Parts: sequence; structure tokens; C-alpha cells
Amino acid sequence: MSAILKILIGAVLIVGSVWWVLQGSQQFLGRNGLNDFMAVVNGGIPPLIFLIGVFVVWLELDELRIEKELSGKKKK
Repeated sequence: MSAILKILIGAVLIVGSVWWVLQGSQQFLGRNGLNDFMAVVNGGIPPLIFLIGVFVVWLELDELRIEKELSGKKKK
């Protein structure tokens, strides 16, 4: 698949998703898609922040463990 075709497919997906959020779901579900989008964002951000925090703590603990191992090897 060529790069131009991939770009066109991506652009169609972007335009289609924005259209769906702004007005598309109202035709099928009877409510505004923007409200649904905001509900997903409000429900998704706290778990994402939690996972980022867990990742940062894990990285720092791993870094401390590695520093401890390296300083133990240097003393020997």
C-alpha cells in the first residue's frame, strides 16, 4: 500500500470521526455525539493518569534497584 493511499484513508477516518462526534450519532441514537465523547473522555482520563503514575513509580524503583546493584559491584 502506498503512502498516499494510507494518508487518504487516515484523512477519511479523521473527518468521519469528527463528523460522528459532532452530529452523526444524533441521527441513529437521538442524542448528541459530543456528550458521548465527553463521557468517554471524563471516564478515561483518570485511569490513564493512574497508569502513568504507576509507570513512573515502577521506573524510579527499577532505577534505584539498578543503582544499588551497581554501587554494590563497585565496592567489591
